[in-house]
Amino acid sequence: MRLKALAAVAVTMLAVAGCSVDTSGQDAGKQTIRIAYQSFPSGDLIVKNNRWLEDALPDYNIKWTKFDSGADVNTAFIAKEVDFGALGSSPVARGLSAPLNIPYKVAFVLDVAGDNEALVARNGSGVNTIADLRGKRVGTPFASTAHYSLLAALDQNGLSPNDVQLVDLQPQAILAAFDRGDIDAGYSWLPTLDQLRRNGKDLITSRQLARDGKPTLDLAVVADEFAEAHPDVVDIWRQQEARALTVIKDDPDAAAKAIAAEIGLTPEEVAGQLTQGVYLTPAEVASPEWLGSEGAPGNIAVNLESASQFLAEQKQIPAAAPLKTFQDAIYTKGLPGAITQ
Repeated sequence: MRLKALAAVAVTMLAVAGCSVDTSGQDAGKQTIRIAYQSFPSGDLIVKNNRWLEDALPDYNIKWTKFDSGADVNTAFIAKEVDFGALGSSPVARGLSAPLNIPYKVAFVLDVAGDNEALVARNGSGVNTIADLRGKRVGTPFASTAHYSLLAALDQNGLSPNDVQLVDLQPQAILAAFDRGDIDAGYSWLPTLDQLRRNGKDLITSRQLARDGKPTLDLAVVADEFAEAHPDVVDIWRQQEARALTVIKDDPDAAAKAIAAEIGLTPEEVAGQLTQGVYLTPAEVASPEWLGSEGAPGNIAVNLESASQFLAEQKQIPAAAPLKTFQDAIYTKGLPGAITQ
């Protein structure tokens, strides 16, 4: 399917997706910066809650739209409905590979998945190990980091996707199906993950899979067209995201309070969730291990290439994209100064 046709489909999907849009305080006379966010604990929510972008970019409207998964964010980029977006490394790898070939670049690392993404078996399902999932119903949001990690976990244990009954469900739908007993296990992320754990047990976490060579990340991307037209805005946006990482490290209580206000949990609940993820420092984000420096894309390109290769092996995409595709898709302009100054 050509990109134009995909865009037409994407517009239709967005119209019925029930996305939550925050347009408070907008001025019709200003250009609007459109940001796709998700409700997992991250610096993105700290920036939103504190209105740092609104303060730093007074000549622009800032429109925040909530999405349920990275697949939905990809759909929005195809439809040219957003300028910045938060999504996992697996949907980014898919988005940069054929047939989507989405014109966006990775501009920030929100977090590295740890125990904040996991495969949980429902109590009473008879599932005690990953091998026990053979023939069982397992829910996960398709084309997400959780889906990628689930496939990796199955592969590690000698199971193929055909050996289980995979069900494409968004996090809240996973929780509802889990509680009804309609599925035996679910691979999802916070905050839904902690609700699954109340009636189940972890079989494996993304932290364990990372140690086994299958790391997943939450990334922030920017549309090529926007970055080319407004590099100064991208710099300011990254500075605010870096500021949020510093708050997570230096003032976790303030971080938890801001995030809690955005996702409807208590600060105490969010504080516990923040300990489950891995949050880099701004200097680490701009290091060779991650984004790299101007003209020298970092190792995150290799991570995305690996994800693309795995998706191709699992028949999730037609073929893996070459490393250069991912190196070219790292937004290194101004690094490391744009983040660490």
